[in-house]
Amino acid sequence: MSDDTYLTALKMLARRELSEAQLRQRLTRRQHDPDAIDAALARLKTDRSLDDERVAGAIARSETGIKKRGRYRVTRQIEAAGIAASVARRVVEETFAAIDADTLLRDALDRRLRGRTRIADDKEFQRLYRYLVAQGFEPDRVMTLLRTKSHRT
Repeated sequence: MSDDTYLTALKMLARRELSEAQLRQRLTRRQHDPDAIDAALARLKTDRSLDDERVAGAIARSETGIKKRGRYRVTRQIEAAGIAASVARRVVEETFAAIDADTLLRDALDRRLRGRTRIADDKEFQRLYRYLVAQGFEPDRVMTLLRTKSHRT
């Protein structure tokens, strides 16, 4: 039975990078024996098929590169995948050390402005502020950038 659990877990990992917590949850939902799950996860970690740090890195790259999200949101997404907070913090630090956070913020704003160079009015300014903070960017940096694009300048 444990080989069956191992193979099921391997097939899940072949489709998508999963954290240990996500994989455990999916195997439990499929009603695999808890001891077989533990054995399968231990075996997967030993052969490095299961690596939370690698998964955290993949999430961080996807969140910053494709979705243009900030540090706080990236950290939350990694932790939501069941990865330890210490691993999440370390991976986020490494990821943001390799990219320009200000450029990431500008890209996120430009995507939202859809080609315009100015913010139309106070209502849009507030909406953009809320959106960018919700995307995980630091509020003071968001405010500074939005002021440069404000209709009042």
